[in-house]
Amino acid sequence: MHHGGLHEDAIAGKAYDTRLLRRFLGYVRPYRLQVSGILLVLPLVTICRLAQPLLLKYAIDTAIVPGRLELLTAPAVLFLALLLAESLLTWCEVYGLQAVGQRIMADLRSILFRHMLRLPSRWFDKTPTGGAVTRITSDIEALGEMFAAGIITIVADLLLLAGIVAAMLWMAPKLSLVTFTVLPPLMIAAWLFRRNMRQAFREVRARLGRMNACLAEVVGGISVVQVFGKEREEQQRFSALNAAHRDANMPVITWDASLYAMVEMFSSLAIALIIWYGGGQIVEGLLTFGTLVAFIQYIEKFFGPIRDLSAKYGIMQGAMAAMERVFALLDEKIEEQGQGSGVKGHEKSLDSNRAPCPLTLDPAFIEFRNVCFAYRPEEPVFQDFSLTLHKGGRLAVVGESGGGKTTITRLLYRMYEADSGLILLEGRDIRDIPRDQLRRRMALVPQEPFIFAESVAFNISLGDEAAAQRAEQAAAVVGADRFIAQLPLGFETMLAERGANLSLGERQLLSFARAVAFEPDLLVLDEATASVDSAAEELIQEGLHRLLSGRTALVIAHRLSTVRDADRIVVLRQGQVVEQGTHDQLLALGGEYSRLYCLQFDCEKR
Repeated sequence: MHHGGLHEDAIAGKAYDTRLLRRFLGYVRPYRLQVSGILLVLPLVTICRLAQPLLLKYAIDTAIVPGRLELLTAPAVLFLALLLAESLLTWCEVYGLQAVGQRIMADLRSILFRHMLRLPSRWFDKTPTGGAVTRITSDIEALGEMFAAGIITIVADLLLLAGIVAAMLWMAPKLSLVTFTVLPPLMIAAWLFRRNMRQAFREVRARLGRMNACLAEVVGGISVVQVFGKEREEQQRFSALNAAHRDANMPVITWDASLYAMVEMFSSLAIALIIWYGGGQIVEGLLTFGTLVAFIQYIEKFFGPIRDLSAKYGIMQGAMAAMERVFALLDEKIEEQGQGSGVKGHEKSLDSNRAPCPLTLDPAFIEFRNVCFAYRPEEPVFQDFSLTLHKGGRLAVVGESGGGKTTITRLLYRMYEADSGLILLEGRDIRDIPRDQLRRRMALVPQEPFIFAESVAFNISLGDEAAAQRAEQAAAVVGADRFIAQLPLGFETMLAERGANLSLGERQLLSFARAVAFEPDLLVLDEATASVDSAAEELIQEGLHRLLSGRTALVIAHRLSTVRDADRIVVLRQGQVVEQGTHDQLLALGGEYSRLYCLQFDCEKR
């Protein structure tokens, strides 16, 4: 099993990337009024916090030290009012940040999901499913956390720190300068800690990626693990990765605890300096006791944001890495829907070697003309491949695995683009047809049917209103109505994930009904009965006989029993057409088709 490489999430090299932040702010712009309101609340919260030590200074110097306790009532009431105002404003700030953050995350998820739906198949070939899901889930969560607990709170912290410095300098400049002597060594130490923590965060992220990859693989292949009795080995593998992730977190914990302890030490040192120098100033009559108490209050508030530095740094570091991955996905080129899409190879059709084909009076419904294609440049699948299918005909393509049968359907659906040559639909280059229009004319029945965790009716219509009206009729055509009638709620029965509460044959029947419901001009069956049991295949063949009557069909088949009635059978070997004809003609030829047939059946029964 694979536990590295593409599964590892690279982490950004710095915690604050202005380029990424500017791009992220573009998604914040629709909520600029709400954000502006939150930003207006921040200075009010700061004022409430800054006023409390000043009010305490006033109470001590005016009422407590002179012994005029009757003057304490007004400062006490005002102090209580400031506490209540701070609490209310903080609630508004936090609620507003969380609410806007959730809206931004919802917008980004929708945008990212919509973009992902239009990505080409090649992107999904090279991207693990877990990695794609992570972009829309945890990466977006990291961006929301950055907005709510990172960017705005950093602004609030800076406002508070600036206000504290200004208040301290206003009250006692000399005492302030003595107090601030602890800041240079603190800033140097914090910078050194941050550099070490960055490397520690990077290692944690990489090992978390390996552990998640292992978990996703084991859960996805749990039946294989259990059937082959590999539970102990997988437990050991996961335990090793889990331990590695734990060990990677230990330096983070060490640096975090050390930074916290260091900030506490400098905070205590600053208070000691205030008492030492301020006490002397009080004795000399140059400083009031209330000012000394206010300074101590301010120092405690001053070191609070610095104390949270490691947490905020971790949030911003993770958010930058997530932002980098999210925007990298959004920068992936999507499948163009319009004409003249400019996809790979499209411009080649305009040169002298790829001139548009002359129109004929009776063009083939589907024609592959001198098509060349390769998933990887060094391993071509097709070279000068040609194939025709006329309207109303039934064409079967057979051959050994890896010969290019499924690639035909992928090129036809424009899941991939041909490197050269032409693929024509009724004489028109399919690259000049918008993908949605092209695919609407065809219905694919794959070898492995995909069932959604929705109702039976939804799995047939996929939410399409017109197809929903034909769902019951489509199910009857392929014989799926028989098992659907036995379900607890019939067509409204909710199915489990991937149709786990149905047999494989029943799932395949549903995919057949889905194809019928959309009334395609071309029906494409890609190994559609390869995994169906004999009883289900008999039902399917009965439905297919009625379904295919008068309908153009392309049948990719492994089980040759399903292609006997085809108008023409094409035999592929290594991307080349080696034989074609009817079932009887090819058997009489005694070539590749006859050899394949003898591998599946007793040749004497021919």
